[in-house]
Amino acid sequence: MSLRAQLQSGQVQAISGDVEMAPAIVRGALAGDIRRYHDLRSRIHKKLLDRIDLRAMETMTPEQVRAELESAVERLLGEESVPLNEMERRSLQSDIQHEVLGLGPLEPLLADPTISDILVNTYKQVYVERAGQLELTDVHFESDAHLMKIIDKIVSTVGRRVDESSPMVDARLPDGSRVNAIIKPLAVDGPALSIRRFSVIPLQMEDLVRLKTLTPEMAELLAGLVQAKCNVLISGGTGTGKTTLLNAMSRYIPATERIITIEDAAELQLQQPHVVRLETRPPNIEGKGEVPQRLLVRNSLRMRPNRIILGELRGAEAIDMLWAMNTGHEGSMGTIHANTPRDALARLEIMIGMAGLNLPAKSMRQQIASALTALVQIQRLSDGKRKIVSVQEITGMESDMITTQEIFCFEQVGISPDGTVLGHFRATGIRPKFLERLRVSGIVVPNELFDPRRLYE
Repeated sequence: MSLRAQLQSGQVQAISGDVEMAPAIVRGALAGDIRRYHDLRSRIHKKLLDRIDLRAMETMTPEQVRAELESAVERLLGEESVPLNEMERRSLQSDIQHEVLGLGPLEPLLADPTISDILVNTYKQVYVERAGQLELTDVHFESDAHLMKIIDKIVSTVGRRVDESSPMVDARLPDGSRVNAIIKPLAVDGPALSIRRFSVIPLQMEDLVRLKTLTPEMAELLAGLVQAKCNVLISGGTGTGKTTLLNAMSRYIPATERIITIEDAAELQLQQPHVVRLETRPPNIEGKGEVPQRLLVRNSLRMRPNRIILGELRGAEAIDMLWAMNTGHEGSMGTIHANTPRDALARLEIMIGMAGLNLPAKSMRQQIASALTALVQIQRLSDGKRKIVSVQEITGMESDMITTQEIFCFEQVGISPDGTVLGHFRATGIRPKFLERLRVSGIVVPNELFDPRRLYE
């Protein structure tokens, strides 16, 4: 069996990237012996760590560091006396630089803008998500210890740790990408790492319109809601694009306003000049020092915010957020995990109950109805595409129930032979009550926006 066939069958795995991206393995003297390449790289890496001054490197520019590493690797290769051609040397140089400066085998994946998720299922197996579909890659780590080294490098940069006494951790990469790691004894087969990628340049509303996540008319209405300082909640399941939509909508907040963002792991990438970013802190090894979202929401009220943006409502902080919306902090926004708008409202009630205030159900619903103006439901369809499937206005209370009315919706009509979801956006024909608030704020929304006869593919 050829080396390429062995790689594709899984009998032999490349150390990183696609087979075509690993010339030092596929070509030249090392092509017939994958293990020799691993051993050589490990020896060079260990010797390099013994000889270089990591503290001195901290004072160098990235270009100086790369030049220093390249020179050091060349010297070490000379000591090894291993015959390598130029292509093989470049591949080895790149791999070792990834180990020293980056995240090892994950670096080629992190450099690929088409990848939205990187899922490491033990050191032997790495999946990625492209265009909403999962793909198995040829990337793997050398051992559990190698994977643990990369996990430690990620979590230590944000002041967190992961070990047997604290085997789960949430962290983030410098570009804002969300990271979760879980290790033994909770992860039975070995450490697992999940990375939710975020674009270095966040998507704008125009990008979402181009991707057909929503229509230009829906985008105009959502922009108007933000500009008119209406409180908006974005609802959706995991991986539906709630944070991306929140980022895009936040663009319409005036630069003159002071914004406080509160998140478990800082992901939002607001472009305004006056933004204060707050992040929760987990408990230390003694179980002390935890700073939950609820405490940050309360503290943010003393920071003179114009708007508060809560990355995700998860628990008792929901009641404090709703009180803030009801007491002058208009235009605040947040996200919540829920499969439907009605489920989102029900989850809010449960979260209020977690605050331990023992409020009657009607009082909780009154707080929700008076605080929120609109609810936006986003969904990832079976073909991997994200769509805003519903924009609803919260109109108040009727008896003991929160009343809503749908303004826009996405209607799925079928699936094409290639798996693409077929459907269209349309207005329901209902003119929302908040149009008067938009008009007072100087935002004119044309009547034809709500014509139910107009369909948008």
